[in-house]
Amino acid sequence: MRTAEINRKTKETDINLKLNLDGGDVKIDTGIGFFDHMLNSFATHGGFGLEIKSKGDLEVDGHHTVEDVGIVLGKAFCEALGDKSSIERFGSFFVPMDEALAFASADVSGRPLLVFDAEFPQDTCGDYDCALTVEFMRALANNAQITLHVKSLYGDNSHHITEAIFKAVAHALKAAVAQNSSGKPLSTKGVL
Repeated sequence: MRTAEINRKTKETDINLKLNLDGGDVKIDTGIGFFDHMLNSFATHGGFGLEIKSKGDLEVDGHHTVEDVGIVLGKAFCEALGDKSSIERFGSFFVPMDEALAFASADVSGRPLLVFDAEFPQDTCGDYDCALTVEFMRALANNAQITLHVKSLYGDNSHHITEAIFKAVAHALKAAVAQNSSGKPLSTKGVL
């Protein structure tokens, strides 16, 4: 079973997360409506089972919640993948969302890195600060130990741009973690 359950409690957040790379229930409650929508889209388009219950210091703002969910989700990916044997390793995907177009490319390599290139014409989507998208993606990439490139090619609406990004990352990761029959990590070194 390619699953993980992570609980993380700090002075700023209390997060319980369950991940199943091969599907399952999707139940998201972070207290930030638009972020819940993005995580639901991420799970649905990635084909992942994902349950998240988060309580955070939203009276301050959404930063700690969004970043910490990224940390916990990244750790869950890392745990669920184990030694990364028998996966395709690489995945790339374009997602059009009305007038917006986003691209994501992932390498489940054990080498964490984020390259992020996106501008958001509107600062917020509901109670979600669009500037937190890069913080979430950085926390996810670092803790999942993946190389992740994300680019918004164009768009006029921050909702569409953000949603296209989350869906593109989901599809890229879906392809990268897809199982093959090799029984080995996809690397000339023999390990990832």
